[in-house]
Amino acid sequence: MLREISLDTETTGLDPNAGHKIVEIGCVEMVGHIRTGKVFHVYINPNRDMPKEAEAVHGLSGEFLKDKPLFKEVAAEFVEFIGNSPMVIHNAAFDLKFINFELNALGLPIYPVSQTIDTVLLARKMFPGSPANLDALCRRFNIDLSMRTKHGALLDAELLSDVYLELRGGRQSNLELSPQARTNNRLEIVETSKIEIRSRKFPASAEEKAAHALFLSKISDPIWKKLLPDGFA
Repeated sequence: MLREISLDTETTGLDPNAGHKIVEIGCVEMVGHIRTGKVFHVYINPNRDMPKEAEAVHGLSGEFLKDKPLFKEVAAEFVEFIGNSPMVIHNAAFDLKFINFELNALGLPIYPVSQTIDTVLLARKMFPGSPANLDALCRRFNIDLSMRTKHGALLDAELLSDVYLELRGGRQSNLELSPQARTNNRLEIVETSKIEIRSRKFPASAEEKAAHALFLSKISDPIWKKLLPDGFA
């Protein structure tokens, strides 16, 4: 079955070429468009200061991140988790730009755009002219946003996986049966009463019998007259 990875990052800013870095990566595995429960999540020491504007978005301070691993220390595990699977990303160009910048700096292969599925593009195609940010899409699909007080890579990747599955035609968030389809962890079997349909008879009238007999008399030696001398069953 198809394996896909819902992915999100948090960063110190908007452009890796201006010295900004990844500070958090969150990945959620989906198989056959269903979340499996397997995730990859890591905080990363950017080895630089944290701009106040960025901290206001994701709440990650330089103090919190200073003892976290550098990207080069988690790169191998990250690459192994992704493998060759398509990455589902909201505004893929942004996250891919940062990831490829870090991979390239380590001399590792970068990911092609063709390995990504951009949910912004999917949403704009499905709902042209409507807001395509993650919050707006979650509200559209009645996905719970109560935990999203700030941006967080793992939480956003989980929300994104639900949005993506809705954009694909409907979600079942995990491999368990939905609450509507189970009762006490067992399938609910609903018995329905049988509807009795009585047979009905429609006897031919005297006029119909006479007309039928007249019709048969005009046919020479019909086989059914040999089987049914009276011409009726």
